[in-house]
Amino acid sequence: MRTATTVEFSSAGDEVAKILALVVEAEKLGLDACWVAEAWGSDAASALGYIAARTERMLLGSGVLQVGTRSPVMVAQTAITLSNLSNGRFLLGLGASGPQVVEGLHGVSFSRPLARISETVDIVRQAFAGGKISYSGKEFQIPRPGGEAVPMRLSTRPEHTIPIYLAALSPAMLRLTGQIADGWLGTSFVPEGAGDAYFSHLDDGLAAAGRTRADIDICQGAEVAFAANEDELRSMVAGRKKELAFSLGGMGSSSTNFYNQAYSRQGWAHVAAEVRERWQRGDREGAAGLVTDEMVLATTLIGTEEMVRARLAVWRDAGVNTVRLYPAGDTLDAKLRTLGRAIELVGAIGTP
Repeated sequence: MRTATTVEFSSAGDEVAKILALVVEAEKLGLDACWVAEAWGSDAASALGYIAARTERMLLGSGVLQVGTRSPVMVAQTAITLSNLSNGRFLLGLGASGPQVVEGLHGVSFSRPLARISETVDIVRQAFAGGKISYSGKEFQIPRPGGEAVPMRLSTRPEHTIPIYLAALSPAMLRLTGQIADGWLGTSFVPEGAGDAYFSHLDDGLAAAGRTRADIDICQGAEVAFAANEDELRSMVAGRKKELAFSLGGMGSSSTNFYNQAYSRQGWAHVAAEVRERWQRGDREGAAGLVTDEMVLATTLIGTEEMVRARLAVWRDAGVNTVRLYPAGDTLDAKLRTLGRAIELVGAIGTP
């Protein structure tokens, strides 16, 4: 498996310096890739340009650019610029985000996210190819009809191949990922339940396109933390329950929460529903109290070193090609120690 991490530059001042130091030192530790998140904080593209100037080897990915908040051609321009500036190290990660961010923050309709993603990828690849851009779809029409414009081509072209990854949790988006993407950015991943919850849909898309799992990078992420003993492990698990409760109850909108749906498909439908109900009526502590130890341990890489090593092997055997490691730690040094140990363990377990 390859190793990666994800960072976000929503802080300022010293915190930005610490994040940059983490990325630079992680490259020295042998990390293969760094993804930069966007969410509702800093934009990913600016931060990626900043990191590209300070690193030399590691791959750099947008994890993710929110489709719908930029035009497809602007996405292509951004990707080409970052790829050329980084000497071909850029990975284009795209995602639909959710209605709260897209509609509540950007004022753009979230309707038909599947069509919007699919057509965006079509247009981006057309722009990458270097020809005149002309597209007539349900979501996008280029040039805009009824005016005087004619098709144009970009004045710049990618000097390197730019892989396209899709962030996907829902069955429909997973099928689309299998059909058109070079990689899948996943989360809320439980290897034991991934067959029905994720891979069956991804494989349907791959088969429809005449492809196999070998044609796509399965990239999954989780927090990694090492406990010295059982008491420390119990404390770690307890401390993560409110974070998971937020994902199940506070992410998305009142009717759309892809994280909640993903956990529901992996065997926790009743708990996920109860957590969401309590969270939305303001009972945050009660929601966190419903999250079980099993839910935390199944979707993270938290445990003793032996536990984490065993868990990484399960991820590898389940088909994960790249593991995104979110290192725990109160300080930069602590996070780097955790990340370094995790990278060593990934190297030690090898390939299936």
